[in-house]
Amino acid sequence: MRYCVTLICLLFSVATFAQQKPAKDKLIQFSGIITDIDSSNVIPYVTITNLSANSRRVGADYRGYFTFIVNPGDTILFTAIGYKKFSTIIPESTPDSKYTIMVKLQSEVINLPTVRIFPWATTEEFTREFLSMKLADDDLAIAKRNLSKSSINGLIQSLPRDGGEIGSQNYRYNFDRMVNKNMVQTNPLLNPFAWGKLMQQIFDGDKKRGENED
Repeated sequence: MRYCVTLICLLFSVATFAQQKPAKDKLIQFSGIITDIDSSNVIPYVTITNLSANSRRVGADYRGYFTFIVNPGDTILFTAIGYKKFSTIIPESTPDSKYTIMVKLQSEVINLPTVRIFPWATTEEFTREFLSMKLADDDLAIAKRNLSKSSINGLIQSLPRDGGEIGSQNYRYNFDRMVNKNMVQTNPLLNPFAWGKLMQQIFDGDKKRGENED
């Protein structure tokens, strides 16, 4: 009777081990896409570590897509610069040989303390530079310098004209053309009075030149 009980226990253990071994050695194609939890934008080149398989690492591509072989119960860790770590466990009771997941990583914001960089190596160098520095003018002196005649003339010569100035100049030009459109400018070469005046000036000049010779 004792041998029968021992044999029954041995057969039960073998059956249990035979049922558990296929589940442990089962291979699953683990795939997915990694996105940002806030903007839903894909996160490229995320490092994926299988902590249950001697920390074997794989990487997602530039589209945030990954796929590799795992076993049921494996712990998978996702890490990326600027994002918090995320881990998941492959379900033991996966009926299919494929397991797909949408991984959403949360951005990690780190506030660093303010760092002020000074160009002086020592306190003595800072004191020497401070004593020799030229103090800046106050607001009134700066305003007077900016509104001086030389400063404004320099700005007029260097700055391009804006739309208002160009429009005002075009308006004055069109107004002058409208006012003077009925005024005809004659050619002095075709004016007989101008020719007569010119001849009179020539005769007067010859007469004065003769009187001077006498």
